[in-house]
Amino acid sequence: MTALDKYVRLESGGLWRAGPDEQRRDVVVSFGDATLVISDKAGRPLTHWSLPAVTRQNPDEQPAIYTPDEDASEAVEISDEMMIDAIEQVRAALDKERPKPGKLRHWMTGGLIVVTVLLAVFWLPGALTRQTLAVVPLPKRTEIGATMLGHMQVETGAACREPSAVEAAGRLAERLFGHKTLTQIVVVPELAQGAVAIPGELIVLDHGVLQGTDDPAVAAGYVLAAHTARVNTDPLEQVLRQAGLGTTFRLLTTGEIPSEILQANAATIVATPWAEVDDNSLRPVFAAAQVPNAPYAAIIDADLSPDPLAGQVLPPILDDADWISLQNICNN
Repeated sequence: MTALDKYVRLESGGLWRAGPDEQRRDVVVSFGDATLVISDKAGRPLTHWSLPAVTRQNPDEQPAIYTPDEDASEAVEISDEMMIDAIEQVRAALDKERPKPGKLRHWMTGGLIVVTVLLAVFWLPGALTRQTLAVVPLPKRTEIGATMLGHMQVETGAACREPSAVEAAGRLAERLFGHKTLTQIVVVPELAQGAVAIPGELIVLDHGVLQGTDDPAVAAGYVLAAHTARVNTDPLEQVLRQAGLGTTFRLLTTGEIPSEILQANAATIVATPWAEVDDNSLRPVFAAAQVPNAPYAAIIDADLSPDPLAGQVLPPILDDADWISLQNICNN
């Protein structure tokens, strides 16, 4: 998007509140292809807003107040004039610069012809994808995942961001994957698959999984299964497979994926039925995380026996306060 060219990696401070009755807190605001990312001072994302849905509550006034939806459940105040100008330009561009199907088809057809010739001379198809996946850094993956999450929220509902529950989700990730994990668990109101991994070390979890049981081992099981699926198949690889070799080549050479490609992939993820992970892959994952597999297996009607942890005294997955907070993350 040309409106973004002069604002690459732009960041600014802001004051963010998670809800109408929540206290404001200092945050860092940044944006990528089609999403605003609001992070704490340590760089941990607190929320992701889809730019096409962002609205300004006080036009022509400063500091500017933005919300992610018409309900204005969240809000961020920004005083930085360059960031305000960037957001306004991008919002205007999103309003008027919609993809033109005929032009897009023409561009894709020409691009595919060029890519096909290059591949025939220099690469095997699989080699191009492997090379691309090997060189895409984590910050770019995080930007891609945040953009996809922003698009997914059109169907799943806005990510639930009650502060104490978000902290509990962080402790759940650390409990399952270790204190140095980069994995973030994001809870949305409705996700038919239960949990799914997307690029950028993000695992999107259905709130219904949390409310459907009193045993945190079930939610832990969904998260572990999504993480295992990510280990077996890179989520970014799935994006490139759906998009085709033209997008793979563009990502390799320019570091960019068109927003409409990520939007289409996000829609596919939400609409795709839940797929069972191979039992043989799951058993050692549960054992390594010290999580009993029986509660999860009973919910999804799978056979994960024998459980190597059966009869052992295991550390709690979450304490009662964190579990209750996480269960109610979308109720506040």
